[in-house]
Amino acid sequence: MTDWQTMTAADLGRGIAKGDIDPVELTQSFLDAIDAHPYRDRIYARVTPDRALAEAKAAQERARLKLRRSPLDGVPVSWKDLFDTAGTVTEAGSKLLEGRTPDSDAEVLQAATHHGLACLGKTHLSELAFSGLGLNPKTATSPNIHNPDNAPGGSSSGAATSVAFGLAPAAIGSDTGGSVRVPAAWNDLVGLKTTSGVLSLKGAVPLAAKFDTVGPLCKSVEDAALLFAVMKGEGAIDLTPTSLKGKRLAILTTTAFDDIREDPRKGFDHAVQRFRDAGAEIVDIAIPEVETAMALSAILYSSEAYGTWKDVIEANPDIMFAEILARFRSGKDFTAADYVAAWQTLERCRAIYAQATASFDAVLCPTCPITPPNVERLMTDSAYYVTENLLTLRNTRIGNLMGLPVLTLPTGTASCGVSLMANPRDERRLLRLGLAAEAALA
Repeated sequence: MTDWQTMTAADLGRGIAKGDIDPVELTQSFLDAIDAHPYRDRIYARVTPDRALAEAKAAQERARLKLRRSPLDGVPVSWKDLFDTAGTVTEAGSKLLEGRTPDSDAEVLQAATHHGLACLGKTHLSELAFSGLGLNPKTATSPNIHNPDNAPGGSSSGAATSVAFGLAPAAIGSDTGGSVRVPAAWNDLVGLKTTSGVLSLKGAVPLAAKFDTVGPLCKSVEDAALLFAVMKGEGAIDLTPTSLKGKRLAILTTTAFDDIREDPRKGFDHAVQRFRDAGAEIVDIAIPEVETAMALSAILYSSEAYGTWKDVIEANPDIMFAEILARFRSGKDFTAADYVAAWQTLERCRAIYAQATASFDAVLCPTCPITPPNVERLMTDSAYYVTENLLTLRNTRIGNLMGLPVLTLPTGTASCGVSLMANPRDERRLLRLGLAAEAALA
């Protein structure tokens, strides 16, 4: 039997379509792998075997009748524990929500289930999704694929590691400031941050709703494209082989290379050279408005996050991880006038960015300027925690602030990704471009 744990979700789906893979056996194999794994409880907050096997059984019958609902019908996936699951606890990595049990599934989970995906369970995350490091001493800190003592990236930490350790073919996470792309990059996966509003957030525990997005973490661009289509409830994206030849790509020099460390720079330079070798035209571009927007991050993110959670937090602040609590509370001192003015400035920056990048197929930057830091030092050195957390999310936040879809791909240097940023709501073209970029990097 082929090792299903190493296959892409798309390949598993093709195996089901051909009759070579039975969805029930496939799902049971992942459930068995989860239960046998030493990091099971650091990756999964809870496993849902009854649901997964019932959904796999239905997929098995559809496959027998040649009535499969999507290319991924019968493939099991994991879900970040901020997507509501009917009758199953959903706590968003926080003791503040302990025992919270929703009555219905999140809309994206409903869509995925309708298209035949089986829910393996819920994965750990940073507390209330408010950290790019993936460090969560209140529930669990997932292990990094390269070194279990290093941070996994967050906030979709368990999502990434469930795939990296072979405990799910693919995972669904969320991204507010980098929470899909950082853990994808640090665990050598493909991650897609979608445009805000493109995929439903109904039934997803919010952090900062104006920036919150849903996105897959997986082993290939094809997987990302199939999962995006499934969650959007649309037909599969045309993934006919394409090329980078003649494509115009820009390297964003503003902010993205400040304080970058050796390995991320090395991985990025390697990726750029491969894209050039594949025929892409690549030029540097500076957009000062990106720096202007970055300076507004504290107002925009912390104000909304604290405004959303202040009553819950202040009712029981002592049960929170101190670093996350401090980050939330940093939003309480901004005025409504500050917040409104910041959004007006951001909209102007977005318009200038759109004009400056209109002639390019995508804008490139290193996904993260640092590699995974050591968890023990993060826990004992507060200044180090703050510095590393801010740097971790620095580059990814550009895509959120500019309102863009972004795809991160592994560069071949461990824990280092390259990001391709496209125009708002242009996910389908970005994924086709990503397919060509992935081929160039192979």
